[in-house]
Amino acid sequence: MWFYEKKLEYPVRIKKVDPRMAKYITSQYGGPDGELAASLRYLTQKFHMPTKELQAILNDIGTEELAHLEMVGTMVHQLTKGASVEQVERGSLGAHYTDHDLAVYPSNAAGVPFTAAYIQSKGDIVADLVEDMAAEQKARATYEYLINLADDPDVIDPLRWLREREVVHFQRFGEALRIAQELKDKKKFY
Repeated sequence: MWFYEKKLEYPVRIKKVDPRMAKYITSQYGGPDGELAASLRYLTQKFHMPTKELQAILNDIGTEELAHLEMVGTMVHQLTKGASVEQVERGSLGAHYTDHDLAVYPSNAAGVPFTAAYIQSKGDIVADLVEDMAAEQKARATYEYLINLADDPDVIDPLRWLREREVVHFQRFGEALRIAQELKDKKKFY
């Protein structure tokens, strides 16, 4: 038997409507350094990792990024829920509203839709893990910029938590890179 408990990885409880902030945060939903790109990158790269341990690291982090995607989508939704057309226009979300109403949609802050061009899977273990480390640092930086743009503690709190998870993921990919380099350095016996 399975039990399903609908609960975010970290609580998001935004009470104040702020379409301007929603526009910025949507970049972490569907932008180049966002959670959707990260999850797809890692869940795609895991297939060519040479050991079960490395596959598991990418699978675990990729799956957690999907949980972060849900958190970011929840933030965008809560920031726009009940917004008037005037608030939407003042928040520079008029173009988004025209095409999507107030639906959460994978795009960057400028409204450019998500594209698979944001993800990379090179097939070279070291190149992909270094790419993953860089992706985590870019996501961390984006969360820091969002924190700088925010003035609502209910928005800042989950952004800070998400930023710290990017640091943890960077460290995990560092461990994976060390494991991969040790594997490459091992003498092969045939």
